[in-house]
Amino acid sequence: MISDMHFMHPGLLWLLLLIIPLTAWHVMKSIKSDPTLRLPTTQAFDKLPRSWKEWMRHVLFALQMLALACLVIILCRPQSSNSWSKTDIEGTDIVLSLDVSGSMLAKDFNPNRLEAAKDVASKFVSNRTSDNIGLVIFAGEAFTQVPMTNDIATLVNHIGELQIGMLEDGTAVGDGIATAINRIKDGKAKSKSIILLTDGSNNTGVVAPITAAQIAAKYGIKVYAIGVGTMGEALYPTMGFAGQIEYTRQKVEIDEKSLNQIAGITGGKYFRATSKRVLSDIFAEIDKLEKTRMDVQKHNQMDDNYQPWAIALLLLLTLCAIIRYTVLRTVP
Repeated sequence: MISDMHFMHPGLLWLLLLIIPLTAWHVMKSIKSDPTLRLPTTQAFDKLPRSWKEWMRHVLFALQMLALACLVIILCRPQSSNSWSKTDIEGTDIVLSLDVSGSMLAKDFNPNRLEAAKDVASKFVSNRTSDNIGLVIFAGEAFTQVPMTNDIATLVNHIGELQIGMLEDGTAVGDGIATAINRIKDGKAKSKSIILLTDGSNNTGVVAPITAAQIAAKYGIKVYAIGVGTMGEALYPTMGFAGQIEYTRQKVEIDEKSLNQIAGITGGKYFRATSKRVLSDIFAEIDKLEKTRMDVQKHNQMDDNYQPWAIALLLLLTLCAIIRYTVLRTVP
């Protein structure tokens, strides 16, 4: 929101230059003022102190000039603007579809894959202030955590609250894409994209990943697929004998072939994130890829703002009248 002040008739501000000749006239008049009492010599009065009333005449003149300045500003018609304006900004529609299955607790990222993904995704969202962004989570099923919104603070808060166990365990990649499509397909932005982040392969769900990708392509939605996991082995969570989570070293398996196909069908791109730093670089690259121009209409409303100047003018004229008819009162 923009708030400022300007004048409807700024050319009238030139009238303020009248203060210069008026001040010069006042000074000349003070120097060459005619005496009210003629004497052969004024030597006897040279050492007498000046009356404070003489200085009050200058004060009166200064107040009159200030009143004139206020009058000129009122004539210029000052206005305040508290409005929305039209601007051309970058913006797009994006849905983050994040895997929250149990394997996202693997410790090949610090402290684990999910926390690293949440941190990087939050920073990504915070820099996309002109976009409409939604949040979908999936495990054994998919769920819309945040519908499309430009309320970045709310979105970041929801990302920070994501936890393992919010959904039935599993990896329904196709459902994660399909749910994201339902959220984004009716968006008004020309550019629409889904950022799919997962660390496994599709093993449950209703919609096959390739089928979901074909639907996305039909709506002109790009899918940027990110496979999360180091090369080789990682510490994965397993359920211990006493029902506690234990970690065992297992081979990292990500269905990169399917993720590449999904990205290729939709015109997107596949990335492999082997560390949090690489994941940050991937989101930075996506940030550069997904930019588009869009016009934003902002309502503009003007309000007259001469009241403070009118009050100041009234106070100055009142003060001038008080000084004129009390302190500087003259007797005929």
